[in-house]
Amino acid sequence: MPIQVLLVALPLVAWGLERLVESAQPRLALAGSVASVAQYLLSLHQYAPDVVVLDLDSEDCIESLAELHRQTKAKILVVTGSSDVTLHDSAVLAGARGVVDKRESASASTLLKAIEKVHDGELWIDRNATSRIFLELARKKVERDIDPEQQKIAKLTRREQQTIASLARDPSAPGKLVAEKLHISEHTLRNHLTSIYSKLGLTNRVDLYAYAHKHGLSTGD
Repeated sequence: MPIQVLLVALPLVAWGLERLVESAQPRLALAGSVASVAQYLLSLHQYAPDVVVLDLDSEDCIESLAELHRQTKAKILVVTGSSDVTLHDSAVLAGARGVVDKRESASASTLLKAIEKVHDGELWIDRNATSRIFLELARKKVERDIDPEQQKIAKLTRREQQTIASLARDPSAPGKLVAEKLHISEHTLRNHLTSIYSKLGLTNRVDLYAYAHKHGLSTGD
């Protein structure tokens, strides 16, 4: 069975891509052609492609590629005239299985080969891109694994941490005494508390006392 290829590109670009796919019969077959991701998503039931070739230059943003990836089981191959490696990497991170540069002198034959490789389950990206993308995936995984409360705590300034520790040691102390121990004015203390409550999602000193002891913020310089 030939690989069913659907093209997502503006008419002028699509015309050239259609001729290219048709030239590769019987290995490839043209499943259809639409002008945009939005148009394709409105007519998903009409097509059953194995590979979607998306001209990224005709789309406004990477988000449309990400939405395409969520809505179709077909493998996505991007073509672009942009030399921005950040854009290339973002396309792969958004769901594309490969990126073909239109500016390459052998882009026509390269695209046909890329379609077959992507259909076979391979990635069509250069070695440098592979390293960058794996590093970015690792970074995102670390971000997901971080305790959300620790992310909140990381936003606290050193002075705010000292304020929390002082309040946690003596929760019943009046504000004036706490301010004196910290060598700040009561007005500054109130400002610190407002900022602390906002960053930690708390509303009062009782909640702050419990939070500080639960998350190890009851000690400080």
